[in-house]
Amino acid sequence: MLRTALKPRWIAALLLALAVSSVFVLLSQWQFSRSSDAGPVPPAQTERVIPLVDVAPPGRELVTSEVDQRVSLTGRYLPGRRVVITDRLNNGDRGYWVVESFEVRGAPAVPGWGGAAAVIPVARGWVTDPAATVPTPTGTVALTGRLLPSEAPKTGATGPADQLGALSVAQLINRWDRPAWAGFVTVDSETRGGSEIGARAPGSGMRPIVTSPQPAGTPVNWLNIFYAIEWVVFAGFAVYLWWRLVADEHQRRLEAEEDDAHGWPGDEDDDPDGRYRAEAGPGGTAL
Repeated sequence: MLRTALKPRWIAALLLALAVSSVFVLLSQWQFSRSSDAGPVPPAQTERVIPLVDVAPPGRELVTSEVDQRVSLTGRYLPGRRVVITDRLNNGDRGYWVVESFEVRGAPAVPGWGGAAAVIPVARGWVTDPAATVPTPTGTVALTGRLLPSEAPKTGATGPADQLGALSVAQLINRWDRPAWAGFVTVDSETRGGSEIGARAPGSGMRPIVTSPQPAGTPVNWLNIFYAIEWVVFAGFAVYLWWRLVADEHQRRLEAEEDDAHGWPGDEDDDPDGRYRAEAGPGGTAL
């Protein structure tokens, strides 16, 4: 079989098979590298307060490195835009989040909105009664809080118009008719003129919303691992296919040599004079 494999055309075929296998191995390595998604940013980084406009722009999805970041922002609340988010737990108690539309000062313009100022949903605090009297602050307000991604909307829920089952930015954009960040802020501190006016202020009627950074970890994408294994199988198959073709030709050569050694023709065209054919007599006996 070695003599067959050393023929020029099979050496060329082997080089081609090895080249194809190398490409498949590289694709496998790429899939393995993609199988480990970027995990949450280390808490030491997320706990440093950064201006919201420097963390992420409005009008696009948040990426992993932007989620959980503590941010600062200055602007004003838009009146008449309040909603409450149902089924929110706070230290084991079930209640509601009070959410307002906050117009961010210095926000970049979002294409397609005619220059309208961008807003971000702000969860100001937690209450036990959705009808609790919590006035919307007026004037310029400075906030610090944690930037979190939008929740998926809940469909089919019924209830008062100002109550939602999820803090979905897509739903709020339809309500508020303003461009927005693809996330929301849970407030840690809310001040006006240097004085606390939010959930931490005495008599606010709200409890602060407690949020913590996501636990560190590296999620695994099993689909990418499956693809990586698949490319390795393809690489092995390319070499196996070459070996199979060489083995088949070697087997055909051995059979041809055996036929020549016994003087067996391949068909009647190889024996035009009938030298190897016996004429059968009566009863099938060769004459």
